[in-house]
Amino acid sequence: MTKQPIVPHWIQGREDLGSSKRTAEVFDPALGEVTKLVALANSADINAAIDVASAAFPSWAETSLARRQGILFNFRELLNRKKSELAEIITAEHGKVLSDALGEITRGQEVVEFATGMPQLLRGYYSENVSTGVDVYSTRQALGVVGIISPFNFPAMVPMWFFPIALAAGNSVILKPSEKDPSAAIWIAKLLQEAGLPDGVFNVVNGDKEAVDGLLSHPKVKAISFVGSTPIAKYVYETGTKFGKRVQALGGAKNHMLVLPDADLNLVADSAINAGFGSAGERCMAISVVVAVEPVADELIEKIVERMNKLKTGDGRRACDMGPLITKVHRDKVASYIEIAKKDGAKVVVDGRDVVVDGEPNGFWLGPTLIDKVPVTSSVYTDEIFGPVLSIVRVRSYAEGVALINAAEYGNGTAIFTNDGGAARRFQNEIEVGMIGINVPIPVPVAYYSFGGWKSSLFGDTKAHGEEGFHFFTRGKAITSRWLDPSHGGINLGFPQN
Repeated sequence: MTKQPIVPHWIQGREDLGSSKRTAEVFDPALGEVTKLVALANSADINAAIDVASAAFPSWAETSLARRQGILFNFRELLNRKKSELAEIITAEHGKVLSDALGEITRGQEVVEFATGMPQLLRGYYSENVSTGVDVYSTRQALGVVGIISPFNFPAMVPMWFFPIALAAGNSVILKPSEKDPSAAIWIAKLLQEAGLPDGVFNVVNGDKEAVDGLLSHPKVKAISFVGSTPIAKYVYETGTKFGKRVQALGGAKNHMLVLPDADLNLVADSAINAGFGSAGERCMAISVVVAVEPVADELIEKIVERMNKLKTGDGRRACDMGPLITKVHRDKVASYIEIAKKDGAKVVVDGRDVVVDGEPNGFWLGPTLIDKVPVTSSVYTDEIFGPVLSIVRVRSYAEGVALINAAEYGNGTAIFTNDGGAARRFQNEIEVGMIGINVPIPVPVAYYSFGGWKSSLFGDTKAHGEEGFHFFTRGKAITSRWLDPSHGGINLGFPQN
């Protein structure tokens, strides 16, 4: 029997298998086979990584902004040149098609580019002579060691929502990626080293709950950024804050698309397909519920089905539109909602269990699924299914649709499709959701705006990236000063260096 390779940790600038003997299986979802193992950290491994990051922090925090900026620029150029390598790693472990993997890298790279502007984003303010001979000014300083806990669905993009800003601000970082697709994190760590980042400033600890709890409870870890399901996000927030940490925990979603009768139904159908089935529906910003204001539902369903029939499900390394789900357990759970829909009186228009795939028979396949007339009391409507299942809910009016969306547990993302500017403006003001699209199905903000929802979709006061990201990873100081005598620093006619 061939011995499986083991994905290691990355500590102090090198691969490290750690002292734990525990491992977990890593699958190729399109093959349905275990292709490698991943080391699972124990408390000694976690503490070792934290000690390394803590030791690396002071010199990194004292590194000039120009030097930090240069390293991030180097990383950006290397990533742009080598991103096809990373995309292949993502597809092999997550299953999403190569074009989608490249897309997530591109969106993550936007945050890297945003973070290179840190001199402007970290600058303070200065007020002269607030009292006679007294000046007041402010600074922003790094926190120390920060932890990032990322999910399986975006193994490159989600970490890049956080670590470029954390590093730019002068923090040292410990990334705990999903154990389901861990190799992207190690690849990124090596690329940061190639870009010139000092060893120990960025570390990767693979693991499960033991690693998460180690980061949450360790006194040297000052902040935690988390993305995942709502129950775990709530746990991370409550546990981290209990131990005195700053926490931003982005949770789950059940995103609605409200379709008004005047909408362009061809645009709506295209958008529903793209937002519902991209990345096999394993997106926190996926549209999972189309709220159709009658009388458009029947015509819209016809257009959606017409497009669904043209989709090819299969191995993401082939010419396919949608890949497999991440694991067999997850595939089976998502598929179980189709039977629940039938029992609850919904109409299964397209059953993804019947899909014919361009791939190996043991892959974790479930084709695009469309369910009409879903009762709002059904778990098909209320649960975050996190798979290629698109539900249709019919309502009689705009007001009924808004009330339905606002009554939902989650408030991550939503969209309205209409040609009525007044309705769109009213929607953006009345809807109780953090990210809103107007004729845009996946309203993920660009990097210089912040990402995050409302209600059970976000725990903590600070969202990801954008200006809020820099505020999260720094602390402000206000200094009041009085100098009685001027000082002289000597003569130097040259430009100062880094």
